[in-house]
Amino acid sequence: MTHRERVLTAFHHREPDRVPLDYSANAEIHAALHAHFGLAEDESCALSERLGVDFRGVYVGYTGQPLHEAPPGYQVDERGARMRWVEHAAGGYWDFCDFPLAGTITVDQAKAWPFPHPDDYDYGTLPSRCEAVQGYAIVLGGAGVGCILNNLGSIRGMDGVLCDVLTEEPAGMMLIDRFNELQLEVARRALSAAGKLADVFCVGEDLGTQRGPIVNPETFRRIIKPRMQRFIDEAKKYGLLVMMHSCGSSSWAFDELAGMGVDIIDTLQPEAAGMGPAYLKRVFGKKLSFHGAISTTGALSFGGVQDVRDEVRRVLDVMMPGGGYALAPSHAIQSNSPVENVLALYETAREYGVY
Repeated sequence: MTHRERVLTAFHHREPDRVPLDYSANAEIHAALHAHFGLAEDESCALSERLGVDFRGVYVGYTGQPLHEAPPGYQVDERGARMRWVEHAAGGYWDFCDFPLAGTITVDQAKAWPFPHPDDYDYGTLPSRCEAVQGYAIVLGGAGVGCILNNLGSIRGMDGVLCDVLTEEPAGMMLIDRFNELQLEVARRALSAAGKLADVFCVGEDLGTQRGPIVNPETFRRIIKPRMQRFIDEAKKYGLLVMMHSCGSSSWAFDELAGMGVDIIDTLQPEAAGMGPAYLKRVFGKKLSFHGAISTTGALSFGGVQDVRDEVRRVLDVMMPGGGYALAPSHAIQSNSPVENVLALYETAREYGVY
């Protein structure tokens, strides 16, 4: 099978030749894998080939002028979200550490906050970028598309945005809806440019903590669901499968997500409550496909090569039968994962994941 055929067969709940594979990693482990294979920094496609990855992602990039000034030592994106470099034992991250609209804000502040215009994104290169990876399963969009809590949390702080959706505070809701409308129009234009060339449209909203819902189900239905539904409906106009990214304990919402038109759930953190592979496959396996389930906080980071191989085999034994599954890490692989463990993950999946 081609990469694309393999993925589409699995996501239509049939058994392909082998389980599809996907990859995500932070900068340090990504560079370490390039070094292991002797690849140049810009040879990401070659790395994906070496690992056997069946997916390729494309989406629009921001091409407008800077809208926000970065404080010293910070980076700032087009939303106004501020990031600074935070060191840790295995490397570091550009992390959200300062929230410019934290605390109480007024409607006038929400109305005046600079957001981009839909014209400020590059749609013109999408067709050629999709055509360059024909033969792979092309994923248009990403985990931040349609997302309220993380996107606005990076500006308001998570406590601020959670209070906004719980109380429907007017200024907070105005900010949410302004950004949601921008994202929706960007998605419409991206789908118009490349929807017929892609296979999957990815949206996201983190709906769980490690123990349960991050918002109560009624707040989800009232605030998040109708806004996310519009993105799903746009993708369905092009016949695309829809993949929903949601970290944490999110299976409480899976029936509703399926009813909204979601076809695939990513990321499947197996250590979170209600997210064990056997439970997900048994309860939701006929109505949803799955993408993920290889924990980045277990054997991949803290075990040895044989531990990784054993975990991959256990997950595949549960998730492979009948299709409906693509193997991937449950989050971006972190820099505390040894290169040999990452290689063992993909080698075992390619060898053991054959139908």
